[in-house]
Amino acid sequence: MNEKTIFLEKVSELFFENGAKAVTMDDVAKHVSISKRTLYEEYKNKEELLTAILDFKLQKIIDTIKTNDAENTNAIEKVLIKDNDFEKFSSTNQSVFIRQLLKYYPSIFDQHILNMNEKISEFLVKNIEKGREEGLYRADFNESLYIRFLLKIMLSFENSVLFENEQCERSNFCFEGVLFYLYSISTEKGREILEKAKLKQ
Repeated sequence: MNEKTIFLEKVSELFFENGAKAVTMDDVAKHVSISKRTLYEEYKNKEELLTAILDFKLQKIIDTIKTNDAENTNAIEKVLIKDNDFEKFSSTNQSVFIRQLLKYYPSIFDQHILNMNEKISEFLVKNIEKGREEGLYRADFNESLYIRFLLKIMLSFENSVLFENEQCERSNFCFEGVLFYLYSISTEKGREILEKAKLKQ
């Protein structure tokens, strides 16, 4: 693990624990034991640092997806990710962080969503093609639209008044969202495999 990765891991934890708004660049410098001058040489402001954190966390999710995708499994099992790092990321105090991003740094959040859509869509489009070849997914739905439906569901945990008082863990919420997506696109054969795959989780 290189120095930049270690730095972003530590700083991510600081922001997730305290929120996007409350943490200052002074706090960051103290947390990782570097001078403010050194910090500002790497990141000219807090907005740039927040962007780097979001890119870093998104890449970790993409790496997890790629690792899972490389396994010799069917299309449905490739989507049902239950990885320790992914769970750890999902179960942090991320809701406060995301809600503060939405309120105080909306342009950063919007760009993050566009990046997420681009990177995850690439995987999901290939997954849909594989699922159709295996007879697990329906042929009569709009891939691009359904992928955006899934991302919208995932983001609704922090971005909807309907879930402000949700009691379940974020990781469980996301997993249920993935199940909702898979059931909506699966054939009868696919649903049988989905039921079996759920038991393995």
